[in-house]
Amino acid sequence: MSEKIITANQLKSMIAVGCDRLKAGADYVDSLNVFPVPDGDTGTNMNLSFSAGLDRVNQSDDQTVEAVSEALAKGLLMGARGNSGVILSQIFRGFSKACQGKEELDAKAFAACLTSGVKTAYKAVMKPVEGTILTVAREASEAAEECAKNTKDVIEVMKAANQAANQALENTPNLLLVLKEVGVVDSGGQGLCFIYAGFLESLTGEAVPAYRQELSQANLSELAHEENYYKTSHSVSSEDIKYGFCTEIMVRLAEKGKAEEDFDYETFRNYLNERGNSLLVVNDDEVVKVHVHTEHPGDVLNYGQRFGTLIKIKVDNMRLQHDNILENKAKPKEKKDYGIIAVAVGEGVQTMLKELGATSIINGGQTMNPSTEDFIKAIEEGNAQKVILLPNNKNIFLAAKQAAEVSEIPTVVVASRFITQGLSALLAFDPEQDLESNQEAMTQAMEDVKSGQITHAIRDTSLNGVEIHEGDFMGIVDGDILISDQGLENVTLQTIDAMQDEESELLTVIYGEDVQPEEAEALRTKLSERYEDLEIEMYEGKQPVYNYLLSVE
Repeated sequence: MSEKIITANQLKSMIAVGCDRLKAGADYVDSLNVFPVPDGDTGTNMNLSFSAGLDRVNQSDDQTVEAVSEALAKGLLMGARGNSGVILSQIFRGFSKACQGKEELDAKAFAACLTSGVKTAYKAVMKPVEGTILTVAREASEAAEECAKNTKDVIEVMKAANQAANQALENTPNLLLVLKEVGVVDSGGQGLCFIYAGFLESLTGEAVPAYRQELSQANLSELAHEENYYKTSHSVSSEDIKYGFCTEIMVRLAEKGKAEEDFDYETFRNYLNERGNSLLVVNDDEVVKVHVHTEHPGDVLNYGQRFGTLIKIKVDNMRLQHDNILENKAKPKEKKDYGIIAVAVGEGVQTMLKELGATSIINGGQTMNPSTEDFIKAIEEGNAQKVILLPNNKNIFLAAKQAAEVSEIPTVVVASRFITQGLSALLAFDPEQDLESNQEAMTQAMEDVKSGQITHAIRDTSLNGVEIHEGDFMGIVDGDILISDQGLENVTLQTIDAMQDEESELLTVIYGEDVQPEEAEALRTKLSERYEDLEIEMYEGKQPVYNYLLSVE
């Protein structure tokens, strides 16, 4: 029988299945990234972001769609990673706003929630671009609103939204030239389509064989640690924790007929769901992994053994962990005037940032974008009266901005797109100036820097008129690929040629983990011969992905 309304439990199921579908398709979404740099992270970011939302939902026993959607929105907000994750969080933040005061959703109310999500997401983006996840969300909501005029069945509304989302996704290359040039659809839009497909699957109960097949071939990722639970638990006492033991098991499944019980995913998950919260169950044909907060971890272990052999066990007492956290938080610390938080990866790069004044480093960047929660944690732990954030990557801007907006400590973002810009910005910092003056001065300092990166291509493509072949080294200047060729040294020299002009005085070269010191020294010698009037500084950054980070001032 068709679902006429969406209850709290049905919404929880939709979120869980949507998350499963996104998780199964995350690698595929990563592969759609337009830039042929080995950082394909849209699927990873959306998956981690939406999983954070699901975690928050699983931690509650909410019985209204208002409360469930609020938990989802909060979890997404705190766990949002990268631009795609932040936009996704805004879609469901708007969805949650439209759920306020509602215990259930009928067809019209559900369509209105989708529309509210679109409006909130568009408002969150300074310059919305069509042909992206925004377009997919908007056209899906428009179809849902139109369908809701003629039916009271939420399933029909979701079918209309899902179909429109897929059609919008297919059309994204016609709206965004770079997608057509490379021959892919928008990666963020694809991720949202996976979520909406999961919503529909939950409502209809119809199996999707491709999903199960894809999941069985995927590598199982590590489940969320209990830290996701107790980060939000400082306002309660340890006695208030209903389920006190974070329990994780991994079971190697026995062949059919050779265990006490044959494994069935729904039966397995439903059994554990009745014995705790914050439940995550992931499986392929050979292994099932479980994360659950429960009061009786022994029951979880015993149940797992019915289906095969336990190969991993981990049980933590969260009440003790909670007490330790509160004890540490209670120790007073003298606040310093300024905190400067920079995002970077690579031991050498991180050291350079610290030497120039960064007070703390968030480990991350191109291949792993930190979340809003990562920024907020760093802000709070920095114990400063005011804070400056240096994202050092344009895909981290929205998460940093979102953290600055929700932080109780005065915080600004200096929108550094590259590590080299972040280094220059630090040189302009003046501890005697106020927050806004430093933001302006540091931003101005970045404008005098040309930034370059050398990395390798992970597939054949053509972009901005440059023919790129898998394995080529690419020279990127201020975000644009200018050169693609075989030789690392040759590409590096050509890129530096393109960066410098008659007014250039200083060249900074930071070599990565894939470059040997003798290679870097040989490059320095050639650069000294090639640019007699240019001061050259070379550092060992040990950064991944990029063979060289370059700046010309």
